[in-house]
Amino acid sequence: MAPKSRSYQVSATPVTVFGHLLFIAVATLVLVWLLKFREGLAFESANKLKIFNLHPLLMVIGFILIAGEAIMAYKTFPGGRRDVQVQKAVHLTLQTVALGCGIFGIVVIFKFQNEANILYLYTLHSWLGMIVICLFGLQYLLGFFSFVFPGAESYSRAAYRPWHTFGGLVIFFLAICTAEMGLLQKFLLLNLFRSQEALIVNFIGLLLFLFAVAVGLSVVLPGYSY
Repeated sequence: MAPKSRSYQVSATPVTVFGHLLFIAVATLVLVWLLKFREGLAFESANKLKIFNLHPLLMVIGFILIAGEAIMAYKTFPGGRRDVQVQKAVHLTLQTVALGCGIFGIVVIFKFQNEANILYLYTLHSWLGMIVICLFGLQYLLGFFSFVFPGAESYSRAAYRPWHTFGGLVIFFLAICTAEMGLLQKFLLLNLFRSQEALIVNFIGLLLFLFAVAVGLSVVLPGYSY
């Protein structure tokens, strides 16, 4: 009897593990950059750059990385029937944290610009940043009332689920693009050329891109098999 043919399939498991490692790497580089090469962190300070530094901390680690982990939560944990509620709870919790950090990151940058007498919303980076936060908030509300709110109909949940997944990925990738633009903008403003700090900023951008790829692959690849 001829052996059955098998189609080659890649599991999402190694991709999500790679994504978690990238989370640690990016978070470490951001902290090293802000604490060692910049002036540190503070919400209230005579040195306004310390206030600004909270913005990349909150938006990269608190918003983008946490949101990416929330997306990968469905492939990080086993997908049995008993684990679905755990996946949903982790996804919702991380998305709530990400939204809170994103909003606080916007508050911080407005505070910095106000105290430093800098004009608001004059760059494409700032425009896209506001768009990302607004879309993320809308996505969060739609997802909450569709999948968490007990009054939602099961057929409406099923119909909205692929759009929720698609919209979440679009917003996440737009957030990555916005962060890359912010890093480039800061790189040019600081005149970072052929220095250790320049390497750190560049590697943050590169690893963020790889993190986006890992998150995207975790969605399209199959998870645990039973």
